[in-house]
Amino acid sequence: MKLRRVEHVWSKGISVGTAVILGAGDGIGGAIARRFSEGGDHVVIVRRDLNKANDMAPQITAAGGSASAANTDVREPEAVEALFRSIEDTTGPIDTCVYNAGANTNKPLLETTPKLFRQVWELACFGGFLAARECARHMVPRGRGSLLFTSATSGVVARTGYAAFASAKFGLRAVAQASARELGPAGVHVAHVIIDCAVSTDAIRERFAKRGIDIDDMAPDTLAQPESIAEQYWMLSRQPRDAWTHELDLRPYAEKW
Repeated sequence: MKLRRVEHVWSKGISVGTAVILGAGDGIGGAIARRFSEGGDHVVIVRRDLNKANDMAPQITAAGGSASAANTDVREPEAVEALFRSIEDTTGPIDTCVYNAGANTNKPLLETTPKLFRQVWELACFGGFLAARECARHMVPRGRGSLLFTSATSGVVARTGYAAFASAKFGLRAVAQASARELGPAGVHVAHVIIDCAVSTDAIRERFAKRGIDIDDMAPDTLAQPESIAEQYWMLSRQPRDAWTHELDLRPYAEKW
């Protein structure tokens, strides 16, 4: 980990300080990191692979933002505790934590091994619990902060092939609800964001291409853009506490639901 101290600025009771993105991949997570940086926050890019985290942080600083990189395994309690402690001690108080880790796994029941089921649950649900616990530990004494969870359609609907992923996302939704009810009265905003659509990423491009679909030929705005989703995370983190959103579902205008 390579982190630096960041001075916090206050405006209308909202801090422009440190945002930690757990699972800052090239799609939604990366877009969230860029948006918070554009808003003035120092962003800590957290991925399991430090090399990938190190690739993203310079891109943000080159664009005029402030970012640092760190790596951790969000499934390991001691690793998550050490990460939060390090950021708090060397970078600054964490104002926003985004839990964006998860593995969208689609397998028939007979192909879903116990090991795979457990791995999907650990990443998409257990890791979210660990993040929530650390946010409670550090944010509650300050009486402020935001904890934002990324979910998916599988967080509310369990379709064929998604026994593992939907179970994990259903569980994450429960973690978010319980955390919101416990931490909200202490001043910590917990929100659960359901991405109920396909998102325009390289992975989706490849998936659609296998079905003979070129996403460039699709009608405008029929796929969600990572930047549009990131804007909603920024909004949630800046909501006044007399009008907090707990659950927000996002989809393009043309999406069937």
